[in-house]
Amino acid sequence: MNFIQQAYKGENSWLTYVGTILLVIFGWQIIGILPLLAVAVTHSADMNEFSRAAENSFMGLGINSSLYLFLLIFTFAMGLLFLFLGIKYVHKRSFTSLVTSRNSIDWKRFWFGFITWGILAGLMIVVGLFLTPENYTWNFKAVPFFILLAVSLLFLPFQTSFEELLFRGYFMQSLGILVKNRWFPLIFTSVVFGLMHGANPEIDKLGYVAFVFYIGTGLLYGITTLMDEGTELALGLHAVNNIVAAFFVTTDWTVFQTDALYIDTSEPSVGWEMFFPVFVLYPLLLFVFSKKYGWTNWKENLFGKIEKPKENLQNDQYSLIEDTY
Repeated sequence: MNFIQQAYKGENSWLTYVGTILLVIFGWQIIGILPLLAVAVTHSADMNEFSRAAENSFMGLGINSSLYLFLLIFTFAMGLLFLFLGIKYVHKRSFTSLVTSRNSIDWKRFWFGFITWGILAGLMIVVGLFLTPENYTWNFKAVPFFILLAVSLLFLPFQTSFEELLFRGYFMQSLGILVKNRWFPLIFTSVVFGLMHGANPEIDKLGYVAFVFYIGTGLLYGITTLMDEGTELALGLHAVNNIVAAFFVTTDWTVFQTDALYIDTSEPSVGWEMFFPVFVLYPLLLFVFSKKYGWTNWKENLFGKIEKPKENLQNDQYSLIEDTY
């Protein structure tokens, strides 16, 4: 069974999808946000200040940046937990089937994606520092930085894993067996993933052109998932991308405002660093992955049809016979 067909292993009535989505929303946006609300209340002088801060995701209340990052990650961790509960107890299939079509999760693939993109992302930042050193201020403070590093390495993968397993896992598999093809889930999840970042402050500062990066990144993760028949590579790519973004360079207008090594003091602008990854590095990554893992038959893997596995068809026939008698 290929990656999208993994969804056939469990229950797939419309009620199971409604139930799981409601569970995820409950965990992510209600249970997950409670600690952040509690901390925000303690940092607010009154309810008016609390209400104003809520419009800006409680930034500006003087909450320690690493604590704020942890509390933000906690909301995604709860979303991931409730997604696990939905897959296991509502859809009644293994969580592994949401991650990969292999019998077990291939952590070597995760680490290959993690290390490969970590090197490329780090080189991009170094090139930026070399080309425009006047735009960067050294910001290293030992204690805050190492706290940030620990939070980033230990907890940020919960945030990125939730996003990957929700979009490239749950939504891609669910839409795939609904529309019976691969291309629609790929395009739909990539576009929605990109648009989901519309609430990020980068969109206000850079304009809608920033969606090129977000949607392009979603396409990279989606193509990687379909070609590799699993999310392991995409999980590694996404995790290291956000980790590097958190601890290497920060600004006062991006979604991650942290005690990073450098502060980018330049005015927000659309530059080469937005388009170079999408149009140069992402195709290069796909080429490297295809050679390492022997990807072939791109047309079928990205645009082919999805059919119900024979064993599931036979089970449906047996159930029909039992119901008849």
